[in-house]
Amino acid sequence: MTLWYQLAEPMGNRAVLLTNDHLQADLNQTDSLQSAQQVRPLEQFCGLFTAYGNALIQAQDFSATHCQVLLTFADEAIADFLAQRNLGTIPKFDYRATPKKRTEFQNHLTIGLLTILSAESQDVAEKENKSNPPLVSSLSPPESGQLFFSQDQLLSQVIAQIRQSLDLSVILETAVTEVRKCLQVDRLVIYQFTETQLSLTNEHSLPLLAGGKITYEAKNSADISSTLSLMTENDCFYEVLNYQQKYLDGQVVAIPDVETAYSSSYCLTNLLKKYQVRATLTAPIIVNGYLWGLLIAHQCHYPRAWLEQEKNFLGQIGEHLAIAIKQAQLYAEVQHQKQNFENRVIERTQELRDTLLAAQAASHLKSEFLDNISHELRTPLTCVIGLSGTLLHWFNQGTSLPVDKQQHYLKMIQDSGKKLMDLINDIIELSQIESGKSALNFDIFSLMSLAQAALYRLENLAKAKNIQLKLDFQIHAEQDAFCADPDRIQQILTHLLSNAIKFTPDGGRVTLRIWKEKKQAVFQVEDTGIGIDRHQFPYLFEAFKQLHENRQRTYESTGIGLALTKQLVELHSGTVEVESTKGKGSVFTIFIPYQNQSYIKRPKDLRSQELAPAMNVSVVVIEQDEEIATLICELLTVANYQVIWLIDTNNAVKQIELLQPGIVLIDQDFQEVAKISRLLKASHQINVNSLKVILLSENISSSEWKELSQSGIDDYILKPLQPDLLLQRLNNISRNSSSKKMETNAQFFLPE
Repeated sequence: MTLWYQLAEPMGNRAVLLTNDHLQADLNQTDSLQSAQQVRPLEQFCGLFTAYGNALIQAQDFSATHCQVLLTFADEAIADFLAQRNLGTIPKFDYRATPKKRTEFQNHLTIGLLTILSAESQDVAEKENKSNPPLVSSLSPPESGQLFFSQDQLLSQVIAQIRQSLDLSVILETAVTEVRKCLQVDRLVIYQFTETQLSLTNEHSLPLLAGGKITYEAKNSADISSTLSLMTENDCFYEVLNYQQKYLDGQVVAIPDVETAYSSSYCLTNLLKKYQVRATLTAPIIVNGYLWGLLIAHQCHYPRAWLEQEKNFLGQIGEHLAIAIKQAQLYAEVQHQKQNFENRVIERTQELRDTLLAAQAASHLKSEFLDNISHELRTPLTCVIGLSGTLLHWFNQGTSLPVDKQQHYLKMIQDSGKKLMDLINDIIELSQIESGKSALNFDIFSLMSLAQAALYRLENLAKAKNIQLKLDFQIHAEQDAFCADPDRIQQILTHLLSNAIKFTPDGGRVTLRIWKEKKQAVFQVEDTGIGIDRHQFPYLFEAFKQLHENRQRTYESTGIGLALTKQLVELHSGTVEVESTKGKGSVFTIFIPYQNQSYIKRPKDLRSQELAPAMNVSVVVIEQDEEIATLICELLTVANYQVIWLIDTNNAVKQIELLQPGIVLIDQDFQEVAKISRLLKASHQINVNSLKVILLSENISSSEWKELSQSGIDDYILKPLQPDLLLQRLNNISRNSSSKKMETNAQFFLPE
């Protein structure tokens, strides 16, 4: 009664309490019920009518220690009860309670009632256990057609408790706690398989309890030993006939007395006795067709005759747990996918941010380069335009300058033009190397001659700053020959030496050391210049990158020299090392492996480097650009060549057959050049052994040259044209034109 008053009192005039002792007890003297007749002496009841719902409990005595208890919240059942006993009708209230409030009211009433009955039942059981332990539960079965403790309502409440969370650990912890209270057992556990899952369709299943342990547990008192993390002794269950198949079929297995049921298994009896287990009720938890685990109820102190309603209740809880576990697994999978998606979004966002920063850095680098290169181009162009304009002015005035002054002006114009040509060539060559379109011409050359030529080229620059330029050559004469691309090696040394001179203060020293290690040549350039901070080393070989913005004006650097140097070294499969101390100087060391001589098809005399003039050799130039054609014609005419200029390829083959030249220079697209070359080499009116076809092109890849060479093209020269290189190439061809078979230059191309 105390529990019912606790529920009714806070509701004031919205609650009515009805018992068999006094037919009406209106807490606030408001509503009333009709007068009732005498209630049957053996029947006790209590009704509670509130704004949150109605409840009725009945208890009928069977003996001094046993009774039948019925609890219902159904309005129809309560109305029938009142009508049969002439107790009137259910009091009417303004039902504004939410479903949640109704559920809380029913949960509070049910759990409170079970707690009271559990305490009373336990007291009775302990008294009876001292003499003869009972074979039935302390609560007798209900009448036919009625549910024990309103089982459907209890099941709904337990399920509601379970489904309040998607966290699997919370679900299972709540389940064992609530189900133990509802069944009034001493211990309820969940046995979960961790390694072996048994399929419902697997006829050759492994032992059921293999690879599992008890993961959740709820106990009635602290006196009962804990079985958490218990891993069963698998051999104990082999002696139980068909114990696996029952669970695989979804059966709920009830054992009233384990000592009787497992009397033939000494191992299993001792195991259960060790943990005070006397009766068990087990329901399977089957998820996605596999046995996920077991829901096991333990009666510890005495046997227990399990009711059919209890079996159904535990079985349904097992089914709903399986659904909850599946939902929790799906939720966990969704969360995992969500986390992966979020991580991917973060990664993609970071990639986009990095791309944006890279684009911004590239834009800044581009602006910096354009600003820098404009300065580098403006200085020599100013000299060329200014001095050439001065000469034209004097000529237009009809006054001639002294010869020595004219020569001085022309020399300055030529030097400025060469400076512009070197700068443009570096930019073009760096672009070609990065795109895989650069070619190496391997040859055997003298390291000493190469070093002396590099120093001689920069001698005037060093003298202008009073810098001592030294050569430390550590190779014996018999080991002087080396195989690589001599032009590219000299280009590497020129960049390193000019950089060293540029960043070395007046009166300093620059040293070139050369030695051999195993099968590689080592070139080292040491200076006493301003040095480089160590943290700037990673940016040292980046194209167009200035380590200090103010240095580009002080030292006039484009920022591509070291980048091109590194690319050329790597083309030779070599490496670059840098050592530097701020304010004391830097040391650049280049390692170049000895290249394979099998790529060299034409021996070269190391001592004959000077240009030999060609005599009585005619050259046909096919060039649409008038300025380039004029340059070639003037240059070759001065070198004693006979030059014929054709603007296009119309009738070019017939004219060449008529002129019978020794060399044909063609500046056209590749397909047109290949077509003309095939026609010329197939002509019966031309001596193909004496005719050489040379292609003029701004760039060419290894695959393109391979295809063009098969069409009969003998060589190529890259634009912009360098007069010395053009004359040297043509002279080499003209000197060998009288041979029956002309050997071609070795060309080695790295793959694109």
